[in-house]
Amino acid sequence: MLRYGMVGGGRGGFIGAVHRQAAALDGMATLVAGALSSDPERAVESGRDLGLPDDRNYESWRAMLAGELARPEGDRIDFVSIVTPNDTHFEIARAFADAGFHVVLDKPMTLTSAEGDELARLGDERGIVFCVTYTYVGYPMIREARRVVHSGELGEVRKVYVDFRQGWLSTALENEGNKQAGWRTDPARAGAGALGDIGTHVEMLAGWITGLEIESLCAEVSTFVEGRAGDDDVSVLLRFGGGARGVLNASQVCAGEECAVTVRVFGTEGGVFWSHEDPQRLTIMPRTGATRIITRAGVVASDDSNLATRIPSGHPEGFIEAMGNLYRGAMQAMIAKREGKNLIGLAADYPNVHDGARGVRFVERVLESGRADGAWVRV
Repeated sequence: MLRYGMVGGGRGGFIGAVHRQAAALDGMATLVAGALSSDPERAVESGRDLGLPDDRNYESWRAMLAGELARPEGDRIDFVSIVTPNDTHFEIARAFADAGFHVVLDKPMTLTSAEGDELARLGDERGIVFCVTYTYVGYPMIREARRVVHSGELGEVRKVYVDFRQGWLSTALENEGNKQAGWRTDPARAGAGALGDIGTHVEMLAGWITGLEIESLCAEVSTFVEGRAGDDDVSVLLRFGGGARGVLNASQVCAGEECAVTVRVFGTEGGVFWSHEDPQRLTIMPRTGATRIITRAGVVASDDSNLATRIPSGHPEGFIEAMGNLYRGAMQAMIAKREGKNLIGLAADYPNVHDGARGVRFVERVLESGRADGAWVRV
């Protein structure tokens, strides 16, 4: 059983509980330590809510790092899960990684590409597992889509469409005391608004499924809600290596939308389609022949997607399970490293620190293009 500590994710937070549930799904890790808020009193109260022992219920992440390093090596946490606002990611992750702890970090990884590159260098240098939680790549049918594309069934990839549409920030919630809206719309804390929060998810999906790298882009970066400091809508044209083209949209002002993520990839011989609103199904559309649907854990689902499946077909798996697949892969990698074994299956197939660094560069280039009135920029 692995032991982990969490930074952030205390009372009033959303994503911390998601991470704790995801980490618990496979019975591979237990939460033993925490610094669950930037406010020392709230941190301790939040730790008591979760039953953390007093000697590992820390007032700050610095106290947690020092306290865990002071424990016997066999009693320390194996990894840290960091679920704080974006502007704190770099300092916290760098400190724990430098001390040799494995890291699970929410995206976007950092505020700048220089910080992202530094974490990538440090992760490689220390030989640690460093997982960045791009949750949607954990869905089994996203992995099935990647298998179909990489198998060559679609031929040469020509066009990629990725979209993430939400409506929860259609009004100025940040002015109404909404904690999540407050920091997510503040460029000083988030780095970018909708672009960083959800645009990075679909950038990851485009590359994860196709294996293609974005070479250049042009973007329109918009702020629709009056008085808002950060972006709340982005539209991006993409040019991939090898000649494929793409379109990426990310918006949090699509009033009425909840969490609409869609992926379409088209090649010379057909296409695939996936929707987060029906995540159990992948639609494959050959250029010639009948359209077919693969279901999660169905009779024709591949080993690629079955590795990320927990329950029989017909029983829905969703967001928590997708996040759990990232944790499972990262934790299997931690155990394999400890035992000197090769990384196979999910242990070799989770979003890593280099994916996170690439995502930060993407954000910077989109903002650069937006400031230049949609000029094409190299990525």
